[in-house]
Amino acid sequence: MKKSIFTVSAVIGLLTVATSFSSREIAQPYKGNSGITGETPKTQTYKIRYGLLSKNGTKILSGNYDVGSFLAENIATGEVYDTYYGGGFQSVPQYYDGLPAGTYNFSAMQGQGGWVGYGTVVATVSDANVDADGYVTVYIPIIWEE
Repeated sequence: MKKSIFTVSAVIGLLTVATSFSSREIAQPYKGNSGITGETPKTQTYKIRYGLLSKNGTKILSGNYDVGSFLAENIATGEVYDTYYGGGFQSVPQYYDGLPAGTYNFSAMQGQGGWVGYGTVVATVSDANVDADGYVTVYIPIIWEE
């Protein structure tokens, strides 16, 4: 008897929950930002392709170099994004996917050998700077090398 009372109660409870939603509420797909105050829309982000700029001005997008990490520091927020994957040598190009729009100081850290010094370049990440391949390509200048 107790088991049948429990079963009937459970079924009634489930039916009550299931019928408490209108078909319109159940069938409506999620449409993203609901317009609720305080809800932040998703920030536009960009794919960055890092290369190097030789001392004589040649753009370099292939090879292995003594780079510890490529860095992007947002000038407005101070937030730093890097490509460090471990080790002291990286091949170029290197990629970073997910950099928010803004103006950045782009640079590179020396690798393990300390054979190359890198400068800084200021660039804006925006739709206007996306190339035909879908990247914002940034060339970090080599300022000295042994």
